[in-house]
Amino acid sequence: MFVLGFLLGLAIGLSFWLWHQVKLNYYLQRIVQPVNSHNHRNFLSWLPFSLNLSDRLLQEMLTTKQNQQDLYLSLETYRQLLDVAPLGYLQVDEENQLLWCNQQAREILSLQRWQPGQVRLLLELVRSYELDQLIEQTRDWQKSQNREWTFHPSLDHGQGILEPKPLAVTATSFPLPAGQVGVYLENRQLLLDINEQRDRSFSDLAHELRTPLTSIRLVAETLQSRLSPPLDGWVNRLMQEVDRLINLVQSWLELTQMETNFTMLLNPDTVEVRSLIVSVWETLEPLAKYQNMNISYSGVESVHIRADKSRMYQVFMNLLDNCIKYSVPDTNIHIEIKLIPTAEFIHDNIQSPILELNIIDSGSGFADTDIPHIFERFYRGDKARQHKSTSNKYTNTNGSGLGLAIVRQIILAHAGSIKAMNHPQTGGAWIQIHLPEVMSNLPRQDYS
Repeated sequence: MFVLGFLLGLAIGLSFWLWHQVKLNYYLQRIVQPVNSHNHRNFLSWLPFSLNLSDRLLQEMLTTKQNQQDLYLSLETYRQLLDVAPLGYLQVDEENQLLWCNQQAREILSLQRWQPGQVRLLLELVRSYELDQLIEQTRDWQKSQNREWTFHPSLDHGQGILEPKPLAVTATSFPLPAGQVGVYLENRQLLLDINEQRDRSFSDLAHELRTPLTSIRLVAETLQSRLSPPLDGWVNRLMQEVDRLINLVQSWLELTQMETNFTMLLNPDTVEVRSLIVSVWETLEPLAKYQNMNISYSGVESVHIRADKSRMYQVFMNLLDNCIKYSVPDTNIHIEIKLIPTAEFIHDNIQSPILELNIIDSGSGFADTDIPHIFERFYRGDKARQHKSTSNKYTNTNGSGLGLAIVRQIILAHAGSIKAMNHPQTGGAWIQIHLPEVMSNLPRQDYS
């Protein structure tokens, strides 16, 4: 009886073991390869596959582990590449804790206290409202953001004697999974320093050239009165070239002064915009008649702004002169003036409307590659925009290359903005200006 009971218990134990083994194989098979619900097999038919399934599962585990190792090596390779990249890079988690940054980012943001492997709040390491806001906006809007600002490094626990120099920084951020954000940083201070040194050198040179050029012009004037045709023609040409150089030097000095003193020495006064434009056009009308060009006007009849009248005269003179030079003969230059409510265009919490002024010509427009650089000093685009006007002997398109740069500085000094486009209907150049401090559009109305 004892032996019979032992054998019976052994048989029951083996049955349970086989049953659990079959169920284990069944679940393993579902993990490795889903079972077709329409394929009904005998329950005991799983037994021969037990060893095969275990081997396959082990192989899958080894493959997964190898993939993890490969991913880790790839991650380390990318980190090494980022660490020697000329751009700074940092990455924060959903709680704005700094997970990792490369060497360039540590230098730009003065992250001496951070060590690789540490996870610390970015705010503890970098005091930059602009960077913090950029990260928050990227996380909230889930799209890439760009921002430029001047970063002021703080002294790290009193290290160093001199206060660190502010840096001009450009940042580009992008959202990552799980609320993380990556930020690329570019230190533009070196480029700005080089440009500043270049401008200072050119300004010194311009100062030195002004006196000898004036002397040359005086000599040319003396010769002009003593020579008779045809010899006086050479002197006249000499005086034209000297005048062009004097204007170039004066424009350079003026632009440098504007950029040094952003607000310049403005003499603000009440300026009626349309009458100022009419005054400029009367000066340019003799040139426009040779091209049989006219000016058309639409929008607000009378609008007054707070501005420097002589500077705004200079702005419209430059822009309308360019329209005449580059437009097709027998066409119009259209000027449109609108008032934009503050609710649509907010500018530094100013409550008065914003003046929008559009100047549209009928020329060949700007090349797409030129538009971002139109207002840069000495920038000359391709010849397409000059092609239309070369047949007219009364217009000269060989300007100094500083006119639009001066226009931009004057508009910025008035807390306004200017941009260049191509008009979708005429195909010509389209200059759009926004100016604040609108005083009235009728004599009895005051928005200031």
